[in-house]
Amino acid sequence: MDVPEERATPRATTVDLARLAVAEMIEHGFEPDYPPEAHREIKQLERASPPRVEHGRRDLRAMLWSSVDNRTSRDLDQIEVAESLSDGAIRLMVGIADVDALVERGTATDEHAATNTTSVYTGVCVFHMLPAALSTDLTSLNEGEDRNAIVIDMRIAADGTITSSDAYRALVRNTAKLDYESVGAWLAGEGPTPSALARNAALTAQLELQHACAGRLRELRRSTGAINIESSEPQAVVVGGRVVDLAVPRRNPARELIEDFMIAANRAVAMILLERGSASIRRVVRQPQRWDRLVELAADLGETLPATPDSGALGTFLARRRAADPAHFADLSLTVVKLLGPGEYVLERRLGDRRESGHFGLGVADYVHSTAPNRRFVDLVTQRLLKATERRADLPYREEELHEIAQRCTEREREAKKVERAMRKRIAAHFIRDRVGESFVATVTGRTSGGVWVRLLSPPVEGRLTGGGAADVGDTIRVRLARVDVRRGFIDFDSETSASELPRKIERQRRKRHAADAVRTRIGERFDGVVSGVSEHGVWVRLDEKLPDGTPIEGKVVAGYKALASATGKRVSVTLAGVNTALGFIDFEYTAGVEPRKRERLERKREAARRLVGRIGEQFEVEVTGVTAKAVWVRTVGEAGIEGRLVRGFRGLEKGARISVTLLGADEEKGFIDFAREVG
Repeated sequence: MDVPEERATPRATTVDLARLAVAEMIEHGFEPDYPPEAHREIKQLERASPPRVEHGRRDLRAMLWSSVDNRTSRDLDQIEVAESLSDGAIRLMVGIADVDALVERGTATDEHAATNTTSVYTGVCVFHMLPAALSTDLTSLNEGEDRNAIVIDMRIAADGTITSSDAYRALVRNTAKLDYESVGAWLAGEGPTPSALARNAALTAQLELQHACAGRLRELRRSTGAINIESSEPQAVVVGGRVVDLAVPRRNPARELIEDFMIAANRAVAMILLERGSASIRRVVRQPQRWDRLVELAADLGETLPATPDSGALGTFLARRRAADPAHFADLSLTVVKLLGPGEYVLERRLGDRRESGHFGLGVADYVHSTAPNRRFVDLVTQRLLKATERRADLPYREEELHEIAQRCTEREREAKKVERAMRKRIAAHFIRDRVGESFVATVTGRTSGGVWVRLLSPPVEGRLTGGGAADVGDTIRVRLARVDVRRGFIDFDSETSASELPRKIERQRRKRHAADAVRTRIGERFDGVVSGVSEHGVWVRLDEKLPDGTPIEGKVVAGYKALASATGKRVSVTLAGVNTALGFIDFEYTAGVEPRKRERLERKREAARRLVGRIGEQFEVEVTGVTAKAVWVRTVGEAGIEGRLVRGFRGLEKGARISVTLLGADEEKGFIDFAREVG
């Protein structure tokens, strides 16, 4: 079986993972290779004439379309443009790749897509639903190329309501391919203007208007019960074909903007098909089965959720938590995601009444998937329904066929997640294989009759826990890496807490969540207390002050702790440096133990990290400035001398060596800048 060309590499470790991905695909019923006839169809399409204006297709190439996606994305499914209207409303247009224009129903390419139903992203290679020549070229809305599209045209009122919508065929051209990181940092006021915007004032104004439009849509969704969560699945960072790190994408204004637009477009398409009298395949998310656990977690943070599932109440709770502790909202999101049920596709044939089943997470009843026809077969089916209803032609599918497609897409989506999860485990096992015996802090992410699963806070690796005892989803415990099997993707952790001690530890953590939430608004204040514990894991201080109910306030000293290494029982004055309400972490700084020169250096590092926001994945030339038993330090050449740590590929280096590295991360709060070097 061939490894997909676009991600194949001769390096032994990565090729092995890629071949394991192929085997995993086959085991779960996917067809990783395209049939010969599909390749012949692509060859014919490559020789065909370029897209042109034709009867019924509008020419919208002059509009200032742009896309915002991952920096490395090549299968661009949608572009956006907005304009202000005289009455204060905003006209939002989302252009979706017209895949059906080139992939006709019944062709070998279409049949293969109907079999797999989805692209599968394994971290080391991508198994595209459609051949790459289509999904990343002929149907992709690439910058500077004329492309066929289906435009979802919406009028967004000042309160975020979609007051009118339409869908029609058009010819479009993407003005600029933008990325989440740089646009997100710019919109948040934390990074420079992206180069494409700096060169085009009109495009800058366009993105600002889109940002305002997204805000309207988001606020309305929140007020009507939408659940605001962050995806927190770790992704492999691949440098030169090698997995060098695991990273969790963080939410930012650019990601929120595209999410808001895609939700609006999918809701609009559902209503358009309803108005045109067409059946459709709806996306639904049932009510969560572990609502009782969500109620418990909310109570730990001083919040109250109703006894029965209520998406509006959960959405309001999460909105408050995001506002209260935005830096650590992803930790809470991870727990909520694990407790919410999976989505599924269903045939919707009722046309005159409100649907009984809706999308619990979005708080809506009418929702379809339509914005990713290059990557999801159900979106391509929806696109064909839209085009048929626009032309007032017979629908291309009978209701029985739509029902079968909905079931197939649900089943394949779940199997795809199993493939992706299995490969994430193998990648994680490969990444952490040299750290057996080390101790980590982890969050419980799953508990079933088959066992307990945890995910480390750093690196974001998930595995099975032995001795989990009473630990439940959302609890934070300390574990030790016990066993790793890269080929099978097995990662096993042992609990460092005995079964008899675990209930007490968990109850203590719940009190710490309560304490962290109570002091979250007092960061920067000084407190008196006593050093309550010193161990290999750190130094802890218990404050003299307690909560009104008598709950003690205790936290870890994260700066200046070396001066307290043998000071148990000593009275100290500390400054509250930060809190994580989701995990119950309280961080202090012992100012007397922090040298002035180190504080100045930290501020320089924080400023350097701020300058690097949006540049993750870029390559830099660096010089090695320091080599110790624990770390290798480098300074960029010709980049204002930015210093950072080399966390991968540092063996064998000496001070003064010049090498090429890739930026893996830049933490503005801690001033951490991490680089990786590709090695043979």
